[in-house]
Amino acid sequence: MIEMYVLNVAFFQEGGGFAVLLCDKNNKMVLPIFIGPLEAQSISLALEKQQLPRPITHDLMVNIFQKFGISIQKVVITDIKDGTYYAELYLKDYNNVISVIDSRPSDAIALALRTNSPIYMAPKLIEFTYKYEELIPQ
Repeated sequence: MIEMYVLNVAFFQEGGGFAVLLCDKNNKMVLPIFIGPLEAQSISLALEKQQLPRPITHDLMVNIFQKFGISIQKVVITDIKDGTYYAELYLKDYNNVISVIDSRPSDAIALALRTNSPIYMAPKLIEFTYKYEELIPQ
C-alpha cells in the first residue's frame, strides 16, 4: 500500500466538477478522484478544520463511532472500475475486532480527515496517477 494525503480539493472550470487530490508522501504522484459538490464541501471543511454549529453527516458518523468505541484504523482506495473508484474503511471495535467496510472514496476520505486516520492507495492504481509537477504549478 502507498500512503497518501489530501493535497487539496480542486474545482475544474472545464466541466464544472470537483476533484479531491491525493498525493503520496514524497510529492511524486497525485491521484485525482472526481467528487460531487457536497462531498467537496465536506472534505474542504475537514481540511480547513472548520466546525459547523450542527454536525453534518460525516461529523455525525464520527460521533457515533466514538460513542460505540469504534475507531478508523485506515482508509484504502482499492480499485477503479468503469471510471469509478472504490475504497474500504478499516474499523476497529471495542473488542479490537477489525471490520472492512465498502465505501465511496469521498466518504472514506472525509471520515479519515476528521479522525486523523491514514489514507492508502493500492499500488495497482499508480497507472491512474499524474506526476506532481504536471498537476501542481510551481
